[in-house]
Amino acid sequence: MKRIFTLLLSSALLSNSLFSAKKDIVETADSAGTFKTLIAAAQAAGLVETLKSEGPFTVFAPTDEAFAKISKTTLEDLLKPENKATLANILKYHVVSGKVRAKKAAKLESAETVSGEQITITKSDQGLKINESNVVKADIKTSNGIIHVIDAVLLPEAIQKSLSAVHNADHIITQAIHKGVPLFNQGHHDLTAKMYMDAGMKVLHNNSPQSCDMTRKTIHSALQKASSHRCSTTQAWIMRRAFDHVLAN
Repeated sequence: MKRIFTLLLSSALLSNSLFSAKKDIVETADSAGTFKTLIAAAQAAGLVETLKSEGPFTVFAPTDEAFAKISKTTLEDLLKPENKATLANILKYHVVSGKVRAKKAAKLESAETVSGEQITITKSDQGLKINESNVVKADIKTSNGIIHVIDAVLLPEAIQKSLSAVHNADHIITQAIHKGVPLFNQGHHDLTAKMYMDAGMKVLHNNSPQSCDMTRKTIHSALQKASSHRCSTTQAWIMRRAFDHVLAN
């Protein structure tokens, strides 16, 4: 009987030990099942081991729904190996060193992230806001820090401007093609060429400080090449091929 009691006590202690063991930030997010995109991004950025280290860290974690607010194309681009550094910078912008509970965060106006950039913190009747995102669940404890769940992805200002510039360039080009195709098909090659070249100049003028090098180089090269030709048909096709190349990339 004594042996049975000892075994039962040992089992109870083992069970309690396992139950009380805390998961780290990555394990906690993974077990929740609503941060699949965040975990995939952390893996692509090579930050999983960092988030599993001793820390401690405070992570403002966007849900899968938050990531879904970003265009699918943009998200796919960020997950590409060549954009690893940019993705890592975005994720680090969601992390603050130390354990910052919601009560403490509410007393702050800003905080420095591990990316070296500041996030703004505001308190409202609805709760905490981090930049433009809302904290929808706070103070999730992990073995190496705290998770606050947010409803939108945080983007550093420079990256916001870059993404906005890319969107603007795509919009200008798409609108030009939409108007130019019927004009070209109706035989108005000169009007189409002028419209395409004007759109190219607008892309360079509106987006040159932030848009990607590929876009600037492609459009600039096409404008130079088109300007060297007198044939409006050739000019239109030079610009159209450049536009298609930018949109495809």
